[in-house]
Amino acid sequence: MADHHRKYSKHRTDSKRDKSAKRSKDTKHHLNEPRTPPYSSKSNSIDELIKQRETLKEELKKFSKHSKSSSKSKHDDHGKKRSSSDNLHKYKNSKRSKSEKNSSSTVYVESSPVHNVDYTQVDSEDEESIIEQRRQQRKRLLEQLTHSKDIAEQENKSNQEKCITKKDLQEITNSNENKTQIKSETTDMFAEEDFIAKQITDKVTQDNSKNSVQLTDNWDDEEGYYNIKIGDIINNNRYTIKSLLGQGVFANVIRAQDTKTNIEVAIKIMRNNDLMYKTGLKEIATLKEMNAADPTNKYHCVRLDCHFMHKKHLCLVLESLHMDLRVVLKKYGRHGLNIKALNSYSVQLLLALRLLKKVGYIHADIKPDNILVNDRKNVLKLCDFGSAFKVEENEPTPYLVSRFYRAPEIILGITYNHGVDIWSTACTMYEMATGKILFTGNSNNKMLKCFMDLKGRIPTRLLKKGKFKDQHFNYNNNFLYHRKDEFSGREKCEEVSNITIGRDLLKEIKKARKEMSPGEEKKIGQLKDLLDKMLMLDPAQRISVNECLKHPFIREELHY
Repeated sequence: MADHHRKYSKHRTDSKRDKSAKRSKDTKHHLNEPRTPPYSSKSNSIDELIKQRETLKEELKKFSKHSKSSSKSKHDDHGKKRSSSDNLHKYKNSKRSKSEKNSSSTVYVESSPVHNVDYTQVDSEDEESIIEQRRQQRKRLLEQLTHSKDIAEQENKSNQEKCITKKDLQEITNSNENKTQIKSETTDMFAEEDFIAKQITDKVTQDNSKNSVQLTDNWDDEEGYYNIKIGDIINNNRYTIKSLLGQGVFANVIRAQDTKTNIEVAIKIMRNNDLMYKTGLKEIATLKEMNAADPTNKYHCVRLDCHFMHKKHLCLVLESLHMDLRVVLKKYGRHGLNIKALNSYSVQLLLALRLLKKVGYIHADIKPDNILVNDRKNVLKLCDFGSAFKVEENEPTPYLVSRFYRAPEIILGITYNHGVDIWSTACTMYEMATGKILFTGNSNNKMLKCFMDLKGRIPTRLLKKGKFKDQHFNYNNNFLYHRKDEFSGREKCEEVSNITIGRDLLKEIKKARKEMSPGEEKKIGQLKDLLDKMLMLDPAQRISVNECLKHPFIREELHY
């Protein structure tokens, strides 16, 4: 058994030695062989190989382009390149095997490997092609847009022409000449009619009925006031402008001559805007109601004659008076009017207030500028009812009435009535007596300080009713006086707890009038008493119009 095992192992070792020797012989024979195959004698096989090489190159380009255009990402591109290269290797090997079978001798031809292909060049070529495609798309879109615009313009023109033709046809059908036909007339540029001189007149005509849009700027200034030109004739040649009397917030007033009656009138020309137009209409309604309540013209309110529109301006024709009371005081009353004129003007002004109360209106702007006097200086009339309103229409507002003639209830925001006109009338009467303004505060806060300097502390029960009380009084009802600091110039708030009266009306009136007779002194004392009652801080305690007319200053005659 042992002998048999020894023989088997010896046989295995011998077989291994034979195999290794045979392998070494094969390798030596392989190494001794030449690397390049032998040159083929057939020329046709070389041409075919060259053609195959060219076809392989073209197919490589096609595969690379195809893989690049169909890729969505860089990762996909890389994968597809690898797959295409593998396919190309297989295709190349198959081609080689076929060629080796067909040819008697094999020929080895070097070809560029797949990994040496310049894919960056292919990518750049693809990008350029994509950019060029996008440019072409943009050009096409622009051409389509321009083409659509041209079509739309042509359609609009055709629609306009259709509309014009429809209008022309309507005009033709509405006219009596129904049988006439529209013909296209050819104009001759050398026709004799074009060279015939037209007759031009130098006559200037004035058009008062129609408004020319091109001339509107010449009629008005920047703020909408009508540009007054002396000598202009307005309202269908009815009124000739003679002079400008004045200009206010709402309108300017002119003196004009009525060509029909040859009487002078005052025309109030409202500013050219919607607000002033509505204000003018409201004033017309107020004047008509007041004139109807005073048919005998005894209550000294200005009369309204008529109204009309001129160049988009509402015009009110009023009775003409000579001058306003402000001018009268400047000319004749620097130290106050004489006692007779003062008494007469006060009576007439109070009669106007009586009419206002009878009709139920508050004037809300009584001052010397809105009081007119005739040329003989013996008749006074209240005017400018643009701010007037019914008593039930009042609304708390701190800026009603001109500031120097503004009542305390307006500043504090307390419900007001006819008493505000009584307060303004008292300020006007003081100004007629002295030639000076009674209260000269440059703000509502300083106006309250002026009131308290004359009348003392405002009652607490009155302050509690005020909507604007917190602007001027603190929680202790102490006055908060707003004034500028002397050194810094800044406004500061100073609490005033102690109010002292520092003014005396009687002394001020006597000082302004200087020399007086005993009779005048008595009337001045009566005037001071009347003013005290008219200037009560509490409107409920203020004297009424009828009580004013019964006061001794009004009722008693002057005795020298």
